[in-house]
Amino acid sequence: MKGDIYSFNTMISKKLALTDEETLDEVIDCLTENFTIETQGAFNQKNLFEILVRAASIGDSIENTSKVLNQSPSGNDIRYHLNKINNFEQLESQINQALKSRIPHRIKKGRHKIAIDLNLIPYYGEPDENEKEYIYRSEAKLGTCSFYAYATLYIITKNKRVTLAVRGVRWSDTSVAIITYLLAEISNLEIDIKSLYLDRGFFNVPVIIWFKALNIPFIMPAIRRGKKKGIKQFLKGKSSSKKTYTMSRGKDDDVTFDLWIVCKYRKGKRKKRGVEYFAYVVYNVKVNLSYVHQDYRKRFGIESSYRLKNICRIRTNNKKPALRLPFVGLSFILINIWIYLLWFKVSRPRKGKRIIFLKLFGLKQMLAFLRQVIEQKYLTARNIYIPSN
Repeated sequence: MKGDIYSFNTMISKKLALTDEETLDEVIDCLTENFTIETQGAFNQKNLFEILVRAASIGDSIENTSKVLNQSPSGNDIRYHLNKINNFEQLESQINQALKSRIPHRIKKGRHKIAIDLNLIPYYGEPDENEKEYIYRSEAKLGTCSFYAYATLYIITKNKRVTLAVRGVRWSDTSVAIITYLLAEISNLEIDIKSLYLDRGFFNVPVIIWFKALNIPFIMPAIRRGKKKGIKQFLKGKSSSKKTYTMSRGKDDDVTFDLWIVCKYRKGKRKKRGVEYFAYVVYNVKVNLSYVHQDYRKRFGIESSYRLKNICRIRTNNKKPALRLPFVGLSFILINIWIYLLWFKVSRPRKGKRIIFLKLFGLKQMLAFLRQVIEQKYLTARNIYIPSN
């Protein structure tokens, strides 16, 4: 999505760009086009989507949203309908379809930088038989080694990140299988990969072999192991360098790759001084050694990180994987719609690059639009009564 981002104050014209009701309509239309959830009685699918969007708009729970909205069904009624969602694979497909339905046209058939990340949400307790398949084991974080894991593929555009595919990771998934699934999801967009940026969770022998065999340019952080023969042996000195390294997984299972070591001086940042080292696997990417660290970090974009996703993710204590997936998927869909509206509504076309007025319509502004329209429709509780018994 090429365009200049204008964030400074400018003189506002009388031309109306977007209203809060139009914003909600765009979100509900997207959900209605791509998802089907069975409802009954006066509580229809649109009502359900509006309740979910209101909860997502402030990162709230379904239970609390039902209490805040006067004319909302009870939390039990809402959960009754959500519990009908059981087909994980079908839901995953619908989420990916929704993500691709709201993207700027120039993304299709373009040449782009693409990134693949792993997002981990802590899981506590012992999983039952239905949950085990969707629990991912990783290094200890926030008091647990078990996580719900979601792999995402997104395009790095000018100052934005557009998510095009999500994969709910299964325990049986290999790294290569996850990447294959995500790349297959965007095959119909006919995107030419300029370079691929991978999360360090994909650093292993099969992934590197696979990408080299397909001749896909990529950059990936290397996990620093082994002081004598491992990557740690190169983390010394005061200047950046390029090395050739062979990593083995078994007797006849190894791969040789270019390892770029980047030295950065902390200069008192976070109250630390001295040299900080970064190691990257780099294959067939046109980038200078002095710029590779900055180039990799740019994959997050200016306003696009998992922090944005967490702003609009519905909170829940429910451990059912098929119920948690739509809550995660909805957060990515909302961010895509925000970028879509910025591009088509809160912008001005001109010769060359489109002017996008980001400061007029940040993500939090869009979420506020959604929240206020829904609260006007369902009315918010303004009194509390003590039960008579």
